[in-house]
Amino acid sequence: MKKSLTMLLSLMFVTSALLTGCGGNNKATTKEEGTNAPAKTETTANSEPFEMTLRHTQVGADKQKRLAILQDVVGKIESEIPGLTFELDGVESDVNRKEKLRGEMAAGQPPDIFDLFGSPDSKIYAKEGKLLDLTPILDELGIKDKFSSLDPYTYEGKVYGLPIGGSGEGFFYNKEYYKSKGWKAPTTFAELEQQLADIKADGKVALAGASKAGWVPLMLANHLWSRYAGPDVTSKFVTGEAKWTDANVVQAFAKYKEWVDKGYFKKGELGFEYAEYTTQFTSGEAILLYDGTWKSSVFKAGQSGEGMIGKVGFFNIPAVEGGAGDQTALMRDVNNGYGFSATAADDKRQYAAVKSFIKNLFNEEMQLRGLVEDGVLPAIKIDEAVLNKNITDDLMSEIVAVLNNSKSSFPAFDSLVQADVTTEISNIQIQSLIGGQTTPEKMGEALQKIQEEANAAVE
Repeated sequence: MKKSLTMLLSLMFVTSALLTGCGGNNKATTKEEGTNAPAKTETTANSEPFEMTLRHTQVGADKQKRLAILQDVVGKIESEIPGLTFELDGVESDVNRKEKLRGEMAAGQPPDIFDLFGSPDSKIYAKEGKLLDLTPILDELGIKDKFSSLDPYTYEGKVYGLPIGGSGEGFFYNKEYYKSKGWKAPTTFAELEQQLADIKADGKVALAGASKAGWVPLMLANHLWSRYAGPDVTSKFVTGEAKWTDANVVQAFAKYKEWVDKGYFKKGELGFEYAEYTTQFTSGEAILLYDGTWKSSVFKAGQSGEGMIGKVGFFNIPAVEGGAGDQTALMRDVNNGYGFSATAADDKRQYAAVKSFIKNLFNEEMQLRGLVEDGVLPAIKIDEAVLNKNITDDLMSEIVAVLNNSKSSFPAFDSLVQADVTTEISNIQIQSLIGGQTTPEKMGEALQKIQEEANAAVE
């Protein structure tokens, strides 16, 4: 690799989820700073049974390895904290973030530990006093400086959440099909578009599509408007330095709609869920799949894409002619993790469980397991030699090379704009564009109206 993955991760924009804590008095764990020694343990006589709820989003066949890692961590915590039993509550990611967790926070009854999106969610909940301050725990365990970045989880100088892993976004492609055509991964935007046209003419689906949940098509759309208008444009919507109605932003919407109109996506995609998105690619029906690097876990033994092992490649969107800013930039973040309820501070036994959770999940062993078994990039700093030794998967090596070849990155749009703007584009505008109920120009106007209202509310 031209650069170390450690350097790569240090460049990432972080937007992850927080850890919901519950204090405990059964065992308090400590670790000497700067050592790799296991945490010391203080036991107490109290072994009365108690239960904690752990909300996770590792649901579905393709997340079983991620769930297995979490279950192993839970087993270690329960063995360290006498009387503790975890209730694992699995909820689909979008439902957890946008429905259940928002309602639970409003009612003041979040789970004890929960999957939490980093920015802006973590800072909103921290400001409301709903999240446990993790700073003392990180200091005690000596791991605060081990993370690539904690910015998205930091509010007024205190840390309220921890990222579980990192990711980037780009195109997975069917190498076997490309080889049959004598193609390589495209190096220009014109070449990419010619390949899309040729795949369609060949009777294949060029791009996997599943837009029932707006975040799925918005991965690609976000990258397109960041190509046309610049990787920093989304952050400028919030400050008013840029508008959704700007010509280059609208041009990106128009390009996405053009690809829809040309039939590059599977017909009927507005009715397809994310699981179908993956199946279109693993079945060989679709030749290209725009997704996060986490998708690499599907192409491993025992997973749904096992039949494509060795037949999948990965590339970044090529430069757009006349596009603004760094044309190698891609979306990178460490947006997913865990959060803890602030009520943990009032219960010593739950607080001890929180420390045990952090100690047992956020360490090199578990981060490497996430990388090797599930394709999740580490959120903590790991020596380059150790990383190189553990990355034996050809697809992951290719992904890392693509990430290292990008000169900069940008965070996903929903970590930058306000919730109302995210709702408007995710639940209304992108589907309306795909379905032909709006135009790129009207989409920009509708988003800008909501953006200006959201900006004014902040002021």
